[in-house]
Amino acid sequence: MTDFFHDYKSRLTYAAREADATWLEWARRHVPLQGAKVVDIGCGGGIYTKAMLALGAAEATGVDFSAAMLDGASQNAAGDSRARFVQGDAYATGLTDGCAEVVLERALIHHLSDLPAAFREAYRLLAPGGMLVVQDRTPEDCLLPGSKTHLRGYFFEAFPRLASIETGRRPTADSVVTALRGAGFADIRTEPLWETRAVHAGATELERDLLARTGRSILHELSDEELARLTAFIVSTYGRDKAPIVEQDRWTVWTARKPR
Repeated sequence: MTDFFHDYKSRLTYAAREADATWLEWARRHVPLQGAKVVDIGCGGGIYTKAMLALGAAEATGVDFSAAMLDGASQNAAGDSRARFVQGDAYATGLTDGCAEVVLERALIHHLSDLPAAFREAYRLLAPGGMLVVQDRTPEDCLLPGSKTHLRGYFFEAFPRLASIETGRRPTADSVVTALRGAGFADIRTEPLWETRAVHAGATELERDLLARTGRSILHELSDEELARLTAFIVSTYGRDKAPIVEQDRWTVWTARKPR
């Protein structure tokens, strides 16, 4: 799966949508972005780097280990001089101490083998009083049943081995809190967040999205034939009408402060 993120053919996969209004409203209420310097670690295509700027951040630095993803992010944020993108990883971003008031790690930590080390790096980047925002899926989030809004649940019901892969790489809520405390963070808060991933114009558009594995790294664990079977099953739950399909994902969000 790692090769996928370095493939230049995939560079726009994580740059092809905007941050959902639900996420924007959550961030507006909980994250002090106005006038802040922010760092987006594991920025992918820069979707949330751009979103934080739209919510009032003064400048944003996106960090990713993949040159291909950074190329897509740069295209995504082209024309906004407040955004910059640098190659680095969650353990060694290459940025200076205390350079940010907010650090975001969204959909990142399930790719990491050493959470304490990643959180220590985030702690180093934050100025005193700064906030770390971590967003990911726990095993419990992943294994919620499939439904007409929660399509991801169908992946694991149809292919149980995907559930084993997914839950094996997803940290528990408690393990994240423990790692945050160990890195020195305080005022740690945990909450669920339902986020609209996409609104598809109809079943045909959803079918194209699934078959392209758009923004769905777990689907790279399936062969093309298996993916076609999964897609046919999901599309069959809707029929071929043209009604919009609202696809949601359930996440867990942790916020934590670097003490002053």
